[in-house]
Amino acid sequence: MDFNQLAFGVYPYIALSVLALGSVIRFDREQYTWRSGSSQLLRRRQLMVGSVLFHLGVLMIFAGHFVGLLTPIWVFDALGVAHSAKQMLAIVAGGFAGTFGLAGALILLHRRLTDPRIRKTSSFGDIAILVLLVAQLVLGLSTLPVSLQHRDGHEMVKFMNWAQGIFSFRAGAADYVADAAPVFKAHLVLGLTILLVFPFTRLVHMLSAPVWYMGRRGWQLVRSKRAFRPTYISRER
Repeated sequence: MDFNQLAFGVYPYIALSVLALGSVIRFDREQYTWRSGSSQLLRRRQLMVGSVLFHLGVLMIFAGHFVGLLTPIWVFDALGVAHSAKQMLAIVAGGFAGTFGLAGALILLHRRLTDPRIRKTSSFGDIAILVLLVAQLVLGLSTLPVSLQHRDGHEMVKFMNWAQGIFSFRAGAADYVADAAPVFKAHLVLGLTILLVFPFTRLVHMLSAPVWYMGRRGWQLVRSKRAFRPTYISRER
């Protein structure tokens, strides 16, 4: 088995399996660790700026990759969307989103590395995942000059066929990206690696939604900035 088949035909299934099973096991056995470990009490203004830029960029990138890679090609053809138009949209939108995400990630990483108090409350995983995300965003932006050389969308179709081949368990999916540029291959491998380590990092909070709060019973202590006397809000139904 050659490297291309191993990296783009086998590794995706390993990464996705660990992502799914690891997330379920962690949620079942270690629910108290299922959080982002916020440090918002320290250097809050820098956190807000970095967090907003990072989340805005990453959410745009995720949506773009999800729709762009997993939407069947015939859907775009039926809608009359040319591959060249889709390619330019991906370049422009991806450039803006990647820039926002990278700027936010660098701010967050600078905050964690330079503030002694935040550094002491940060685990190895907190810093390592930020470094991986910064590297991934840099690689993503580095693919743009290469994409501009293939504005007809032909290269983009290869990655669509690869992604859809992986999710539909089609044999030979790795062959679609065999001749892709090295920067694209590095971007794919690092992206799969982030999915692989996802269940073991603070990124798991992305899968959470505060829906259980609405049905929570008991009393919640709420402190007002204008009064020292606590107010009790009943959650009983």
